[in-house]
Amino acid sequence: MDPETMPKTINTGVKLDETLHARLKALSTLKDRTPHWLMRTAIEEYVEREEAAAQERQEDMERWQRYQLTGHAIPHDQATVWLDSIGSDNEQPCPR
Repeated sequence: MDPETMPKTINTGVKLDETLHARLKALSTLKDRTPHWLMRTAIEEYVEREEAAAQERQEDMERWQRYQLTGHAIPHDQATVWLDSIGSDNEQPCPR
């Protein structure tokens, strides 16, 4: 890989109490991974999950604002028919 296109890394320290540090080391041995790999993976998964949750909250807020402006909503009976049809031989399109 070209060094100029490789992602740059930044060293960041994480302070752990002795108990958590020992648990991390034990888990890294059990999983045959380094403690660094476990921490990086955990942080990456957490950040992705939180970014997705933030995006979903933003979309929900936009939907709520759009509803407040237009009053448009899908009636319960239409939503129920669609939901009940999911996975059946007569699957209905999502109401809009």
